[in-house]
Amino acid sequence: MELYQEILCHVFANEKVQISFPNLINTDVTKIVELECYKSLAKIKAILENDALTDSECFQQIEEIVCTFEELGSGGGNRHDFA
Repeated sequence: MELYQEILCHVFANEKVQISFPNLINTDVTKIVELECYKSLAKIKAILENDALTDSECFQQIEEIVCTFEELGSGGGNRHDFA
């Protein structure tokens, strides 16, 4: 079985790979990223404009912003590593 896998790996290593996302309506990557960024900025703006929170609850607002970045696949860096 090892020889079979080696031969198969060698054949695949020399082949081109094509990836497609048939359910993705908009294939313009720049527009996809821009739309996601806009959604996140709108969410961050709503968090910052929430006057229902007192100054002592500001930490929670910042936490929500960091979580918004994490939803995008980004993060808060070392400052959000509270574990």
